[in-house]
Amino acid sequence: MGINKVILVGNVGQEPKVTYYEGGSCVAQLSLATTEKGYTLQSGIQVPDRTEWHNLIFRNRLGEVVEKYVHKGDKLYVEGKIRTRSYDDQAGAKRYVTEIFVDVMEMLSPKPVSPQQGAGMAVPPVQATAKPQNSTPVQENLTDDLPF
Repeated sequence: MGINKVILVGNVGQEPKVTYYEGGSCVAQLSLATTEKGYTLQSGIQVPDRTEWHNLIFRNRLGEVVEKYVHKGDKLYVEGKIRTRSYDDQAGAKRYVTEIFVDVMEMLSPKPVSPQQGAGMAVPPVQATAKPQNSTPVQENLTDDLPF
């Protein structure tokens, strides 16, 4: 038995791509950038920032929430599982794609505030599934507080 768990905090690199299927299921996809800050070694050598791009997959209710509230540039906290799949490209070469199937998402970007209260501009806090009080984050938790 093993553990397959990923935790990422990064910025959304594109508007989510959302697909609805027969039966009402929803899948949202987006790329998330995580950046490790560069530094200077004692010898004076500069080590630049390193940005990694992650392919995120959100399914069903979480996909619907992403469609409504997540936009390019937003900061997200996500937890999920790594999955790798393969496909044959147009030339017949085997290609591999690594994706993060997201179980938990928290939106970390400040919500827009409208000049007039009640004007409908502010995004309300959203929680996709109920969770018991005094518990750790559960699947599809969408609060603004980090769990650590």
